[in-house]
Amino acid sequence: MVHWTSFLPILGGAFSAAAAAPSVEPTAQVVPGAYIVELAENHDSDSFYKTLGSDDVAVNHRLKLDYKLFKGTSFQLKNVSDVDAAAAKIANMDIVKQIWPVRVFHVPNDEVIWKGTDLNLAQSALQKRQSGENSTDTFSTHVMTQVDKLRAQGITGKGTKIAVIDTGIDYLHPALGGGFGAGHLVAYGTDLVGDNYSGFNTPVPDDDPIDECEGHGSHVAGIIAAQTNPLGFTGAAPDVTLGAYRVFGCGGSAGNDVLIAAYNQAFEDGSDIITASIGGASGWTEDPWAVAVSRIVEQGVPCLVSAGNDGDHGLFYASTAANGKGVTAVASIDNTESPQVLVVGEYSTDNSSTEEFKWTAGSPLDWGNVTLPLWNVNNNVNDTANGCDAYPDDTPDLSQYIVLIRRGSCTFVQKATNAAAKGAKYLMFYNNVAGLISVTAAVDGIVGVGMVTAEQGGEWIAALKSGTTVTLEITDPKTAAPAFVSNPNLASGGFVSTYTSWGPTFEADVKPQLAAPGGQILSTYPRALGAYAVLSGTSMACPLAAAITALVAEVRGTFDPTELENVLSATSNPNLFNDGATTYPYLAPVAQQGSGLLQAYDAAYTKTVLSVSSLAFNDTENLIETTNFTIKNTGADDITYSVANVVAASGYTLEEGTIFPAAFPNELVTQGAELTFSETKVTVPAGGEAAVSVTVSPPSLDGKRLPVYSGYVTLNGTNGDSLSLPYLGVVGNLHDATVLSEADTYLTRSDDPSLSPIAANQTFTIPSNNGTIPNGTVYPQVYIGLALGSPFVKAEIIPQTGYNTSSLGNIFGFPQVYQARGAVSNSWNGQLEDGSFAPAGTYSFKVSALHIFGDASDEKDFDTKQTVSFTIKYV
Repeated sequence: MVHWTSFLPILGGAFSAAAAAPSVEPTAQVVPGAYIVELAENHDSDSFYKTLGSDDVAVNHRLKLDYKLFKGTSFQLKNVSDVDAAAAKIANMDIVKQIWPVRVFHVPNDEVIWKGTDLNLAQSALQKRQSGENSTDTFSTHVMTQVDKLRAQGITGKGTKIAVIDTGIDYLHPALGGGFGAGHLVAYGTDLVGDNYSGFNTPVPDDDPIDECEGHGSHVAGIIAAQTNPLGFTGAAPDVTLGAYRVFGCGGSAGNDVLIAAYNQAFEDGSDIITASIGGASGWTEDPWAVAVSRIVEQGVPCLVSAGNDGDHGLFYASTAANGKGVTAVASIDNTESPQVLVVGEYSTDNSSTEEFKWTAGSPLDWGNVTLPLWNVNNNVNDTANGCDAYPDDTPDLSQYIVLIRRGSCTFVQKATNAAAKGAKYLMFYNNVAGLISVTAAVDGIVGVGMVTAEQGGEWIAALKSGTTVTLEITDPKTAAPAFVSNPNLASGGFVSTYTSWGPTFEADVKPQLAAPGGQILSTYPRALGAYAVLSGTSMACPLAAAITALVAEVRGTFDPTELENVLSATSNPNLFNDGATTYPYLAPVAQQGSGLLQAYDAAYTKTVLSVSSLAFNDTENLIETTNFTIKNTGADDITYSVANVVAASGYTLEEGTIFPAAFPNELVTQGAELTFSETKVTVPAGGEAAVSVTVSPPSLDGKRLPVYSGYVTLNGTNGDSLSLPYLGVVGNLHDATVLSEADTYLTRSDDPSLSPIAANQTFTIPSNNGTIPNGTVYPQVYIGLALGSPFVKAEIIPQTGYNTSSLGNIFGFPQVYQARGAVSNSWNGQLEDGSFAPAGTYSFKVSALHIFGDASDEKDFDTKQTVSFTIKYV
């Protein structure tokens, strides 16, 4: 446990890096014509569809959302030409409480560092679960988080049900239990979507949540509960029971209707903890998926969601459903080790005895069993362009060799293409930096690709240079013996992963809450995809946090989400800021690392329970100047705590002179807030509690750039406890920040894939309300660029001819609420918000985006941009 005096002398200058203003990127996609409805009390989906039938509204049913905490349904309108009119009619039904478009979220973009190829491991005999009790745990991520200490005491999560909402789980994998149902590791769950689900089509559920084509969920499951396996690791809580809720098909995305259904089904199936490594940009706690998850937390079930992998977007990029109230958002820490499983081969020089070497198999992988001599382009190990140029005319027939090529300069594909032109079939690259990667070089003629270390390549080059023949004996990597290696990660091990998405929410709530190892994580993978893999992402951090939650719950005897999050937060270890290569002498912001690295043993056994997991002071305009928290002493002895403030780096949100958040790394400065406490020494009697009030004085920083300050209230107890309480606030006025980028808000055309702005006075001939849509019909389209999130976005139609030039109202589909920062784009078929159609004429779009904390009834609280004019005609 870190004793907080070690961080007190954090002083000095600033870290800054120039970063161009980011482009306005699209937000989560909307499924055309698909909607979720939440129904009024005492109504269900059957009565809803009966009402639709009487109104002659034709729909395809997507999902029945008939749950205790969410009564509703999702559907897709059948007749695309009537989509807007039908949706308007549905929205105005008395039975409908709320209606939202279906939005889709992609399978997380985690980095695949290595995938296995050993079919012997993948196809091992199936086996029942194996107990992890009392086993010695030296797995690096478990040592980092004190899981090893709990495992040494036999704490393994037995009796806890953890639901995994993901791509399913390959439960036939030997390390994932070898079966599905009672008595197996994966004992319950369902497939909500089917193999062919893309996020945009209708789900086809079945009862089998196996993961055979994606891999993400199987990797997540192994982090939680992998059983004993040939690679020598187990999950953090190997005796939990897993539930698999498959929400992705083979490729594609998951709709928020499916995600809402999965959470509610997992809740009703009796899950003790629910984890999902899924998300997308939001920043609003009112997002429908986030609201559904928050309701489950309120019922006493901890819900953990990955914070997101968009760290390059800078501050205020919290992800849903991680941004929900009470939902635990989990950031990623890089592993202190760089694990890798290599293939073992042999080589010989002339008549010498054979020696082993280790290598990574790449793609293509059709090596088979091969014994061939090496041939190299040249003997210069420093040649950055080795193999980048066409080979000379006197090059031998390379089909009789394994071609040795240095990595560097040009692409692997270019190097492979040049070698293939001379008959090469097998390529062995040698690295130009430390370590190994898995190479992909899909080129006609090449059947096998691999890589060895720079040192091994240099040794072979030296032998070849001296005229010695080097012969490699390759055993088919699909059946070769694996070699597990793990080297220290000296660059970023133990620090926050640079890809972790930053908070806070747009309402200045603290996000993320916690952090766990997620960078370079070895775990299980589907048998068909290699059996084991090393991946990086907050997707890997979240399941470890869920497993740790289970272990802590086992010791503390409660699943109360508030208590568990509070003790996990208070006992975590914050760390210094690291940009991926360099470590700086100040703590990383709370908006990046939350409470810091989880410490499972300390959380399980701490006698001190704080009433909150963090403090949020809001912005300067809405400053919560004084707040308080309670210290509860559950021990048998009185404890006196020394209370202090340790500041973390403050980060400027906006790039100087722009309205856009800066890309990572944000400009960080060491000026932090001053905190005044009601007491700096607090004695809490055994079994008692005491309140501490905290008054904040924000740092003097440029409020126009919305700097986010943060730090930790530290509590060092006479019993040896060393706790910390994260806090966060914003300098400046979020309400006054520009949310609409005028330069990125304009008129475009529905047939332009790049959605570029177009000139004024263009005419669009479109079908009338009851007309058939001809092929090639082009609609006017409004493109809206949001520099920051907006709680309320309007897109009105303004006549440009005649006497009435006042707004006809919003186009159908608007207003849109709680929009993330990014781009929103909608085509217009002439229909207005109330379901009527505008007459033929000349119009412009008037876009209005409400400021954060704005009043929707006050026009002054909107940023507004009116596009150039255009004309519509009906046929």
